Amino acid sequence: MAERKTSSKNSRRSVPKISEAEWIVMRPLWAKAPMTTNQVVDALNDTTHWKPKTIHTLLSRLVRKGALEFERQGREYLFQPLVSAAECEHAATRSFLSRFFDGELAPFLARFLETEKLKPSEIEELKRLLERKAS
Repeated sequence: MAERKTSSKNSRRSVPKISEAEWIVMRPLWAKAPMTTNQVVDALNDTTHWKPKTIHTLLSRLVRKGALEFERQGREYLFQPLVSAAECEHAATRSFLSRFFDGELAPFLARFLETEKLKPSEIEELKRLLERKAS
């Protein structure tokens, strides 16, 4: 029989704060979950120079935060995200807006667009998104 472990924090469905290193660990899980510990280590082998113990620590931290759950199958642990990449991106964006722009999106966009060079296709995509929001 498999043993399943989740954090008690996930019952309130808040999105946990994820560190930069934890984002790196979550990316392959969002792409190909469920994954064993060894599969996560292998997936990160080319992009990081972390030792397996470091990755194990990050996986444990993500379970405690409620971002992952795991199922024990014999000697293996199978990890599954409890939050989507989109949920984490949205939470990180809202946190950034709160810290730097009093939670307001328009001042952020104005500042960003003043200093960034956009391709015509990007401008058209932004127009489409704004028109869709307006209707």
